[in-house]
Order: sequence, then structure tokens, then C-alpha cells
Amino acid sequence: MRHEKQFLLEEVQSQFAKSDSFVIVRYTALSANTANSFRTAIAHQGGNFEVIRKRMLLKAAKAIDVTLDLASLPGHIGVVFAGQDPIETTKLVVKFGEDTGTVQVVGGRFDGILYSGPEMEAISKLPSKDEMRSELLAVFEAPMAQTLAVMEALLSSVVYAIDNKCKQES
Repeated sequence: MRHEKQFLLEEVQSQFAKSDSFVIVRYTALSANTANSFRTAIAHQGGNFEVIRKRMLLKAAKAIDVTLDLASLPGHIGVVFAGQDPIETTKLVVKFGEDTGTVQVVGGRFDGILYSGPEMEAISKLPSKDEMRSELLAVFEAPMAQTLAVMEALLSSVVYAIDNKCKQES
């Protein structure tokens, strides 16, 4: 292998080592402006978009014990290395693909598990961490709020009963 290709392979392997989660995308008719806006949106999520040759991708994936099938990677391939929140990065990739029609999710990996394109799109439909936290807090808060409402109703009924008794006597 030539020195340049070995250097490129090592760079891709280091990208895989840094990011446990990634999304493999197929792109078509990706103009320079569209690619720049896509890269910028991914960078705001803390991720990185790289266009990688298929053979280089297969070698780098094999080095980290991920087996990819060349037949499942048609067309031009790119890899989005996820940032802080891989779910949010996947949501961004799927939304960008739906909006522009230039990017399609082929597969990806989260927490060491390899997923297909449809599975990745299903993952992108999941609620975000903040949404799940708010739903969990609502579940915890509801019984307390209902208990407080019952106690308040009991206390206020005593006050209303005393008030009515005073009105009847006078």
C-alpha cells in the first residue's frame, strides 16, 4: 500500500476510534453549497462528515471489527461521525435527506451495534434525551400533583363549611 493511502487509512481508523457511533450515508447530486451546509449542520452537533472510498471504508471498518458488505453500499458513500449525541446527529442526517433528497441513510452503528438504513431511520424518530427526561419527570410529578390537589380540596372544603355555617347563623 502506498504511503498516502496508508496515511489516509490511519486517519479514517482514528476517526472510527474517536467516535463510537457513526452513520453511513449515500449521497447523490450533492453540490458544493449543499455539502457545505450539511457539514456545517453536522459540525454544530459536534460531528464530522467524511467522504470515504468504499475500499478504504471496508478496511477501516475491518480494523475496528465491524464487517460491512460491499453490496449494501451502492453509489457514493460518506460517513457521519456522531458528536456528543448520536441520536440528534442521526435525526439531523435523516431530516436533511428528507428536505434536500441528496442524502440517504444506508446504515450505522450505536453503542457497538450495527444497524441497517431503515433501523437508523426508526432510531431517528425516537424522542430526544430532553424530551424523554421531561416525560419521565411528568410521570413522577403527576401523582404528587394529584395528592396535593386532593389535600387542598380537603382543606378548602373545611374552610367553605365554616364559612357557610357562619353565614347561616347570621
